[in-house]
Amino acid sequence: MAQNLTVTREQVLEFHLGGKVRLGLPRPVRSTRDLCLAYTPGVAQAVKELAAAPEKSFDYTARGNLVAVVSDGTAILGLGDLGALASVPVMEGKAVLFKSFGDVDAWPVPLARCRIDGKDTGKTDPQRVIDAVAALAPMYGGINLEDIAAPACFEIEDRLEAMLDIPVFHDDQWGTAVITLAGVMNYARLSDRQLGGLRVVINGAGAAGIRIADMCKAAGVKDLVICDSKGPCRTDRTDLNEHKRRHAVKTPATTLGEALRGAHVFIGVSVANCVKGEEVRQMAEYPAIFAMANPDPEIHPDAVAAAFGKSPYIMATGRSDFPNQINNVLGFPFLFRGALDARARSINVEMKVAAAEALAALARERVPESLSALYPDEKLVFGPQYIIPKPFDRRLLVNVSLAVSQAAVASGVAPACDMTALKAALEARRDAPAGQ
Repeated sequence: MAQNLTVTREQVLEFHLGGKVRLGLPRPVRSTRDLCLAYTPGVAQAVKELAAAPEKSFDYTARGNLVAVVSDGTAILGLGDLGALASVPVMEGKAVLFKSFGDVDAWPVPLARCRIDGKDTGKTDPQRVIDAVAALAPMYGGINLEDIAAPACFEIEDRLEAMLDIPVFHDDQWGTAVITLAGVMNYARLSDRQLGGLRVVINGAGAAGIRIADMCKAAGVKDLVICDSKGPCRTDRTDLNEHKRRHAVKTPATTLGEALRGAHVFIGVSVANCVKGEEVRQMAEYPAIFAMANPDPEIHPDAVAAAFGKSPYIMATGRSDFPNQINNVLGFPFLFRGALDARARSINVEMKVAAAEALAALARERVPESLSALYPDEKLVFGPQYIIPKPFDRRLLVNVSLAVSQAAVASGVAPACDMTALKAALEARRDAPAGQ
């Protein structure tokens, strides 16, 4: 049942008055001695230390727990290309979520494009973004790219990842993919199927759709069809970009509806109301429908319920007012927490799959009563109505972050470290007031 979480325009604007982020000081300056330590003459010692050993910047500056949230505002969620300045409330919101859920300090970095009459114009210039991010990287332990339109976002992430020795992560590509994979893993368990035996159809071949396909295949899915606005990405099509061509398949299907026949899983990251009830009804027995377009899904949960009647199915959306929300806040705070703690040089596929596995496993555990109390209208017991953990489950901070750190070390992108100590530090963060 949907929850009533309606907020008014006035309430939203009041919440945003003065912005959502501010600078905090871990060591306030309250005396002359503090001033000497924080700045002149004492700061010279820290400068010399970093000049001699740059890797100590993660110890003696804020860098070790600081992420840049970078955007040019070309693909603001649900709103499109409104420019860098308009993106700032979203980037501030991202910083709030980083701190609240992962205890990661983050700061908005909006990057203006060419300006005419004070307004951003033109498409993303990948080189301009790459140059800007590379120039500011010495202050940060990680780069979170946000709301940058495809296909430029692919080039930007790939090139920065190759250039920098800190994690670069485009959340619109990978965040949704990690959470979706966790849901697909638990769907497979509930339907008594193996990932390798699933037939998966993705609608939407932009940043999110491409990376969901990548993640599903990395986890073992073999039969996958991705569709764009012209239908399935088939090997005989000549209009596919390089990313769509990687996932092109031989199939007789020429439409999304035809591709869905007999499929086990539908994943939508496209547009509202593009799927009909009779089309999902032709899917395999006990299917999963992940309709994640926001604010209106590819098919409304009520339409799916009407299509299946009493037949079993699993439904997930991107909305917070229905069960099984595929919400990126379940991913990026903990991916970066784990990467920062391990001092990983990147967030690779192994770390992303580990995060998905940890998310899926947590949804199968018994939920604390304190968490259930936050969701009085839902029964938080592993099953069709609960395949993904809730964002306010504080166990995420330990379980997912630690899994990411372990995968970073095991895959060779982070040095060996004391996992027992890392876990203890995560438990301390978990038990501290959130966001403090």
